[in-house]
Amino acid sequence: MDLRELLKKGRGQLLDFMPQPEADGLAETLVAFANADGGTILIGLGTTGTLLEEVEPEHLEAILLRAQGICRPPVQTSWQPLETGHGTATAISVPRSPQLHSLADGRVLLRSGARNRPLSGEEIRHLASAKGAGDYELETVPGATLADLDENLLVEHAEKRRLRGPRGEKLSDKELLANSGAIDEQGRVTVAGLLLFGRHPQRLLPQSGAVLVRFAGTKATSAEGLPGYVRREDISGPLGQVIETLWNTIWEEVRHESVLSGLKREDRPEYPLFAVREAVVNAVAHRDYRLSGRRIEVRMFDDRMEIISPGGLPGHITLDNIVEEHFSRNPRIVKSLFYWGFIEELGLGIDRMIDEMIQAGHPAPRFEAKPFTFKVTLRNVRERAVSKWAEGLNERQIKALTYLQEHNRITNREYHNLCPGVTPETLRLDLADMVDKSILLRIGYKKGTYYILK
Repeated sequence: MDLRELLKKGRGQLLDFMPQPEADGLAETLVAFANADGGTILIGLGTTGTLLEEVEPEHLEAILLRAQGICRPPVQTSWQPLETGHGTATAISVPRSPQLHSLADGRVLLRSGARNRPLSGEEIRHLASAKGAGDYELETVPGATLADLDENLLVEHAEKRRLRGPRGEKLSDKELLANSGAIDEQGRVTVAGLLLFGRHPQRLLPQSGAVLVRFAGTKATSAEGLPGYVRREDISGPLGQVIETLWNTIWEEVRHESVLSGLKREDRPEYPLFAVREAVVNAVAHRDYRLSGRRIEVRMFDDRMEIISPGGLPGHITLDNIVEEHFSRNPRIVKSLFYWGFIEELGLGIDRMIDEMIQAGHPAPRFEAKPFTFKVTLRNVRERAVSKWAEGLNERQIKALTYLQEHNRITNREYHNLCPGVTPETLRLDLADMVDKSILLRIGYKKGTYYILK
């Protein structure tokens, strides 16, 4: 485990700092990490990496035992020393748990960004249901053997993991397969293993491919009621290949325009590239592979692109909290795609997808969740007008919209600079009002919060 790499990430979805450990606070973070996607707790360190207190192993073990006694059931952990140059800190690793954990007082916490958030009763039921369904990616695939795995992909994955994974990690081939969830304890190939490293995954998991359809116009049918598509591509292979092939096929169909920027002429695609790629990667990483008979679909129209993923939203995730919250249906697949470089940073893709669309002058992506599908719609129209929202807003809010029209985002500090002499609480209520009216979308948390046009 490399301390410098951990410090680069900072406190967030997968990392927390506890300079002076105490049982109650430690128990809360253990439960929150275990209920989400796991994480690491750095004991004795401040957020800058400064060693504030060197905790003796015996003392830490006693605190950890007391914390475990507060967790229901106890949370699995492992820990290791970290040399800082000024002493020794400790990293406590918490894996994602297949069980729902609570505290002794009944609270159920979930890691949400940089905080441990208590869940409501309805959220607890959704999370319990998701965990109760088990991890399909870890189920074994009848008929699959180690011979079905591509040795070249395994070598490539090992090399990528050395670059992006824990520094100094040394795993044998079998340990790497087990650590990535590709095989179970008996050495049998799992769903994750076949999807990530299989030579022909669709032979045993036919639902794991994708299909791209390019339509002529803005409707799926022609004026005569016949299918209106001009191109259809069926895409198969391991997940990394599905992502790359799907992306390359989309790129072939994306229109480009020449834009004069200063004295140079630039080629600009009709969609921000990161937003499209993120939507494709999310569909592959987070779909419900338990659902047979349906593949990922990309539908391209003249005015929009639709990326449809089988399976509803996972766990406690809803359309209301999809920007702020994070929960993976397939955490081993997600982690492997991160090592491969398809995912830039865990838990931040939706934020940036929205931001990239807004920055390019497009409407924010539209998310639609149904029990068995999740759809992302990206529109290629660029819009800048905000006058239609001005009715019913005060002068300060209209000033904020004008600023957003030019700068694409606004922070609390920037709003205060626009409206000097107005109390911070009044400005906070202004922004909250525009969020409630679906004019603005709030992105980020605490000091990192900013607002964009929705």
